[in-house]
Amino acid sequence: MSNADAAVREAALLVHLDNYDPAAREDPYEFQDLVRSAGAHIVHFVTVHRPQFTARFLIGAGKVDEIAQLVQLYEADLVIFNHALTPSQERNLEQALGCRVIDRIGLILDIFAQRAYTHEGKLQVELAQLEHISTRLVRSRTDLSRQQGGIGLRGPGETQLETDRRLLRIRVRQIKARLEKVRNQRDLARRARKRAEMPAVSLVGYTNAGKSTLFNRLTESGVYAADQLFATLDPTVRRVELADVGAITLADTVGFIRHLPHKLVESFRATLEESAAADLLLHVIDAGAEERQEQIEQVLEVLHEIDADQVTLLEVYNKIDTLAQIEPHIQRNAEGKPERVWLSAQSGQGIELLIQAMQELLVDDLVVTTLVLPQQLSRLRAKLFDLQAIVQEHYDEQGQSVVDIRIARVELNRLLSHEGLAAETFLQEYTKSH
Repeated sequence: MSNADAAVREAALLVHLDNYDPAAREDPYEFQDLVRSAGAHIVHFVTVHRPQFTARFLIGAGKVDEIAQLVQLYEADLVIFNHALTPSQERNLEQALGCRVIDRIGLILDIFAQRAYTHEGKLQVELAQLEHISTRLVRSRTDLSRQQGGIGLRGPGETQLETDRRLLRIRVRQIKARLEKVRNQRDLARRARKRAEMPAVSLVGYTNAGKSTLFNRLTESGVYAADQLFATLDPTVRRVELADVGAITLADTVGFIRHLPHKLVESFRATLEESAAADLLLHVIDAGAEERQEQIEQVLEVLHEIDADQVTLLEVYNKIDTLAQIEPHIQRNAEGKPERVWLSAQSGQGIELLIQAMQELLVDDLVVTTLVLPQQLSRLRAKLFDLQAIVQEHYDEQGQSVVDIRIARVELNRLLSHEGLAAETFLQEYTKSH
């Protein structure tokens, strides 16, 4: 980073806690990536080894004094803790360190605020921030003195604190009402897709696993993808044509992260419900990540929280181009169904295997037969070609088209319905007898 870059960024001193509790421990490297994603300049990194937390500062008073000296030495603008702080701990630390202090939740909320571009995304982030801020509103001494009354202060009215809280409650209600409308609109859209019998596929995974790169590869779209945490925040849905399946919707969703703040899960519930309502989840995994298993467990935990853990799931081990001697391949379960696909979204290696696995999991009833189509069904024949359902074709002595088809039954039923034909009767009448 150049000096010019550092000059326009906030100087951040990072505090990472190693408390020997695997369930509460955070990844120090991920912490630094989060801070960089927020746009801060890291001036120093402090690791605190402490088996138990304190109520006043979270860490010991001696360590607080040491950090205060480092803040002066490095001229830090703020101190960021890789752990959740209570409102009182945050206030106590700010007084002791003489600068702003934010915790891991505040850091993630800030990144989300930067990444939200759509109206819905901005509302969701604002709701999470307001609910986080509401716990930080406390009475100052002046507020308390005003509560006791005095000349010009008696009678009706309210303290600044109460005003802030009231305005905050009003804004939260307004945002929730707007998001409820968004949720209803999404429900209507999902019901419309269900009526059209269009399968829904949703990409999920740990942040920076490569979901957006894979989404772009599958849809040939230009969704923003970058090597940074939470590059994608606002959901994107595209229509994709799959052989044997027909049209599907593919959704790219926000990345998950270790100990994703509950406020964010709640605020983004309307967006995350795209995953819960899907017919198939593609769980994108960074195959080369050192803490791959922990990341997988974090994603599964969030899926359980949003009631999406019963949806059929296909693991997609991405970034195999960063690993030695790993070729694209499909791993199957005892029943022969695809469980994992190893590929590289960046290079495109193994994408055809992913499409094959998706086809197998989405098509539970495939029609494979030979049809004899007279001239009056030429429009139907043309549509079968458009759907790439015709494997091969020849003509009989009467000039009728004899086609070998391979198509999902749901897609064939939809096509025949549009042509005013009953599927069962049609197949009985036009299937070639052997």
